[in-house]
Amino acid sequence: MAEAARAWLDSLDVDQRMVAVGRRPGADAGAEAERARWFYTPTDHGGLTFHQQRPAQHRLVMQLVASGLSAAGYTTVATVLGLENVLDRVECFSVNWGRERTRDPGMYYLRVFGEPGGRQPWGWRFGGHHVSINNLVVDGRVAATTPCFLGADPAGSPLLGGATLRPLGTAEDLARELVRSLCPELATRAVLLSRAPNDIVAGNSARIDDRVVRRGELWRPGPYLPDRAEHPATGLEGTDRRALAFTPAPKGVPGAELDAAQRELLRALLGTYLDRVPDGVSPLPRYDDPAALDAVHLAWAGSTRAGEPHYYRLQGPRLLIEWTNVHRGANHAHAVWRDPETDFGGDVLAAHHAAHHTTPERNGK
Repeated sequence: MAEAARAWLDSLDVDQRMVAVGRRPGADAGAEAERARWFYTPTDHGGLTFHQQRPAQHRLVMQLVASGLSAAGYTTVATVLGLENVLDRVECFSVNWGRERTRDPGMYYLRVFGEPGGRQPWGWRFGGHHVSINNLVVDGRVAATTPCFLGADPAGSPLLGGATLRPLGTAEDLARELVRSLCPELATRAVLLSRAPNDIVAGNSARIDDRVVRRGELWRPGPYLPDRAEHPATGLEGTDRRALAFTPAPKGVPGAELDAAQRELLRALLGTYLDRVPDGVSPLPRYDDPAALDAVHLAWAGSTRAGEPHYYRLQGPRLLIEWTNVHRGANHAHAVWRDPETDFGGDVLAAHHAAHHTTPERNGK
């Protein structure tokens, strides 16, 4: 990963580097606030776009992206980038937000924070419409890979021969199969609300809490902001919002109450998110421990019928997964994996600084 990052940085000229390089992780509160400011909309994610680079540099960008993903994860990300061209056709090539091209596969951003491979922590962020990949490296190892967001619009697209392209389809199908397999008593507890929220509940918040994320926050301030920017991103208020609000104790049905077949579905569903990153980095083996799987809660909102708007989340210690498929007739999916304790690696950075930057008094000198 460090070699790929250095190769890309070495290819940049002075002006490109000014945009491409951010301050090292943990440098100060301002630097951390910008590193933790993330998006999944077609807005400015911060960094250097494909448009600002030569084709040879594009290849180096994708080499770095590949270093942080499994083979399947990389294929999915590359497909999501290509869906911008499909979405443009779905919208009859007519959407105009005042820039040269609105649905733009060149509008993906890369920024490296700090010096790759050095003694200090460093990281990188790649993102654009429906992609946000965030990596932190501390003491020579990948210490954090979340938030990790992927979306698909359209979620399903026709292919020749009657096939359908569904980059995130398995994450939808396994969850629906699981919730539909529940007995009536468990289903009543799992389905928190009869309608689905318009978006993932945590939005692009830097921390997981019960704060309402507004639509305008999903976009960096600039020439385009969505209509009703001050409204909740989820479209939920009052008792509906409280039904899906995050609480210290996860809502829904825990894995401990599922039968053996349902537990297999739950673990497979976890794999569709946690296998985005390479073996050795993915926390999926954690769920080989029955106690860890016991603690994962499934919650659902909306219809359980295919093709209708729905939402689900998986929540447990060091885990939050959110999915929604609501818009375009339930053909526009958002799917995010987060670690509420160490998104962006904040706790790892704190431990690193405590170990390597102690004061003389603390060292007893």
